[in-house]
Amino acid sequence: MKKLLNTVYVTTEGAALHKDGETLVAEVDGAEKTRVPLHMLASVVAFGPVQVTPALIATCAERGVTLVLMARNGRFQARIEGPVSGNVLLRREQYRRADTPEEIVRSIALGKVSNQRAVIRRALRDYGDEMAPAACAALEAACDRMALILRRLQFSDSTVDEMRGSEGEAATLYFAVFDHLIRSPDAELRWSARSRRPPLDSMNALLSFLYTLLTHDCRSACEAVGLDPAVGFLHRDRPGRPSLALDLMEEFRAPLADRLALSLVNRRQLRAADFRKMDGGAVLLTDDARRTVLTAWQERKREERQHPFLQEKAPFGLVPYLQAQLLARHLRGDIDAYPPWFWS
Repeated sequence: MKKLLNTVYVTTEGAALHKDGETLVAEVDGAEKTRVPLHMLASVVAFGPVQVTPALIATCAERGVTLVLMARNGRFQARIEGPVSGNVLLRREQYRRADTPEEIVRSIALGKVSNQRAVIRRALRDYGDEMAPAACAALEAACDRMALILRRLQFSDSTVDEMRGSEGEAATLYFAVFDHLIRSPDAELRWSARSRRPPLDSMNALLSFLYTLLTHDCRSACEAVGLDPAVGFLHRDRPGRPSLALDLMEEFRAPLADRLALSLVNRRQLRAADFRKMDGGAVLLTDDARRTVLTAWQERKREERQHPFLQEKAPFGLVPYLQAQLLARHLRGDIDAYPPWFWS
């Protein structure tokens, strides 16, 4: 089993990163805060204005350590990496299959919808007795409708556009009942609808931040196995968009990012005061809240689950790498189909 690769998150504005021998050193106001051996790192993610020395950038590129720069709100800004490695034959097959992606799209959509439904069913099992009857009825109705969508995806001879439509319908159902999964007493943390670029309320700000972290991990997973993260199957190609990374993360959005967001809010680790509204209407996490989320994110990635296809236990953080490997094996013809990751 491959070791889980490590990521350093730098959230303190004005922090300075530099190289000291074979070590990354982080300083704030001239005082050293931490140091990490470079051989232990897969990537460094910096939020807001953080200084990085040219020597550290060059060493990270040489060692295969990716440096990612994010805005204060977690929006992706830049990615610095060295020469990209990859199997040219694998990528050529990826490009060919992108022209006829029906079966891969079907697998991804099945994994995403099934995992969204599993999150709702878990909430009904854990808290159904405490919910209002109307909330339980709405969640049950969404589960029933999503079960029909799963059968349609699995058994009907749908086109790619029809499968994308089914995936979109399931997402609409899921987010329509998402507020019933929130148990926080803070009115500011209630859910109304999905908003992004910018997020317009606290829950959307939290989800967008977690989705950004998940996208980074999925992109790294694609590159680690030699796939091109820009050429996807479910997501259409668009300049500057990591379509394959977005494909890969669809299976993990609900069980990894959404459930973590709900846990942080429902356990009152995040409250209304942990978010701030900007003049333009965007809502952002405070610096302390970002640190809370990043700590919880790293802890969640260490939790182990049984992989349904490999029948081995693996930490959450390694699952994107395993799925990228399985996709690469399918493209090479080693396995007949891409097996989605089902959470239970």
